[in-house]
Amino acid sequence: METTRSRSLAPLKLTRTPLKLTLRPAERLCYATGALLVVSGLAHLVIFGVDGGPWDGPVSWRKPITFGLSFGLTLIAITWVTSYLRVGTRLRTKLLVVFAADCVVEVGGITLQAWRRVPSHLNMETGFDTAVSMTLAVGGGVLVVLLTVFAVASFRNRPTGPLGMPLALRSGFAILLVALASGAAMIARGVVLTRTGHQDAAYHSTAPLKPLHGVSLHAVLVLPALAWLLSRTSWSERIRQRVMYAAVGCYAAAVLGAGVWAVLTW
Repeated sequence: METTRSRSLAPLKLTRTPLKLTLRPAERLCYATGALLVVSGLAHLVIFGVDGGPWDGPVSWRKPITFGLSFGLTLIAITWVTSYLRVGTRLRTKLLVVFAADCVVEVGGITLQAWRRVPSHLNMETGFDTAVSMTLAVGGGVLVVLLTVFAVASFRNRPTGPLGMPLALRSGFAILLVALASGAAMIARGVVLTRTGHQDAAYHSTAPLKPLHGVSLHAVLVLPALAWLLSRTSWSERIRQRVMYAAVGCYAAAVLGAGVWAVLTW
């Protein structure tokens, strides 16, 4: 009796089972592809350090570096943040696979032209160069459509996730649309100048919009990452919410500043 009673009064030991992150095959593919694109960008940074050459201009190792890093991080970010969107599993899988393939095509074309020592965008000098340039332009259009679909989905139904994640996702995708618009404007203006015989002007016409495009492109990664980090703190919900609003405001101010600079230097 005493033994039984002692066992019943003994403190219970709780066993915590670690949470396992289950990734679908399409998600693994996208994460792996994004990582490879980042590695490609870093590898070309090493090549730039060894080979040298100009950093600016239409022919530079800068392009495979920046595009590899940017597309890789964007692919990883989109794969992650869309898991919080209320989108059908099959639809999301198809969109992500197409997005990953398009990212590879974009970075691959830019890298190819860098190794050939010719401009990648707005280059109509030969038939092959024209084909590469048009492929990149079409690929850019596909990116705009895919990311716009995800952006609309974030506003159509409230995203899931920890406190602040819905605000971070909606703000991130809204700012991402600014990046897409500025990118489309750069391509459109460059094509017009190229078609009218101003090839050199076309190469330099994108400079005013590059800061706006670059700053607004990664809000969809920075803001959700901040929301996730805040959810790991012991801060109160009120403080975390205020930090998220402040972060969104600061990011929007940075985008506005880049936009004003683009207008003044256009």
